[in-house]
Amino acid sequence: MEQFPFHSLGKSLIIIGAIIIVIGIIVLLSPKIPWLGKLPGDISIKGKNTTFYFPIVTSLVLSVILTIILNLFFRK
Repeated sequence: MEQFPFHSLGKSLIIIGAIIIVIGIIVLLSPKIPWLGKLPGDISIKGKNTTFYFPIVTSLVLSVILTIILNLFFRK
């Protein structure tokens, strides 16, 4: 009977935990980043009783930054 490779499971759990920690730090520090969510091209529509906000350019910039960072770490 073949045993389950716990070494790879442990490694995966550490990587997932590190990613969760980084996301938590970003969420905590996001109010201190003045340009986050206020780039030209972000859509903000204010009505009488409602506000619609869609940060499309901010999403694109963060996506490019995360893609570059993840490619540096996980490139084979």
